Amino acid sequence: QVQLVESGGGLVQAGGSLRLSCAASGRTFSGYVMAWFRQAPGKEREFVAGIQWNGGTTYYADSVKGRFTISRDNAKKTLYLQMNNLKLEDTAVYYCNAKPLGYYGDYTQQIGSWGQGTQVTVSS
Repeated sequence: QVQLVESGGGLVQAGGSLRLSCAASGRTFSGYVMAWFRQAPGKEREFVAGIQWNGGTTYYADSVKGRFTISRDNAKKTLYLQMNNLKLEDTAVYYCNAKPLGYYGDYTQQIGSWGQGTQVTVSS
């Protein structure tokens, strides 16, 4: 099973930027459909962004469209989430997600492997 480790979270002011990284240990990273989810205080975990195995197709939650960019570097076995113009509502623990190999389902489904999460806190 692929292992995922997120990094890059921290405290930023509203309007600022952060880039999250997710390092994968599996031998077949390039074959995984990947996604980012987040869980805000007092709320359920929700979908943020997804990316195809070859990086050619991306999909975003309406709440982050135009502000966040998901990308991947298969050679480095790393997934990224560039977050710009951060809002207070973006405060959450962000989780990296790898869908099962051969997955052809919905990016938003909570299935597959997960990282431990990295905290993003946006202040006013």
